[in-house]
Amino acid sequence: MENLGVLLPLFLIIVAFFFLVLRPARARQQAFLKVQGELAPGARVMIASGIFGDIVSVGDETIELRVAANTVLTVKRQAVAQVIPPASPQAETPEAGSSTDD
Repeated sequence: MENLGVLLPLFLIIVAFFFLVLRPARARQQAFLKVQGELAPGARVMIASGIFGDIVSVGDETIELRVAANTVLTVKRQAVAQVIPPASPQAETPEAGSSTDD
């Protein structure tokens, strides 16, 4: 029983380490892998610096990103922070019959 009193704080530290460090790290890694899997030409993305663009081509280590009409940047794949889902046509147009001119 005396050993249990010595081992209990160590066990609690290990459990806290798991919940505070390992689980969030695993979740971040899975989210990163999901973003990397969604990279394809034509996808709209935001890179870590906040620049938005459309993917022109995807390589093993880099992607080419069109940010303006004649401007293509080559960036590391790991710089992609978010894949922007395509906007639905319903979200862009106001509902029929609704008016703000009342």
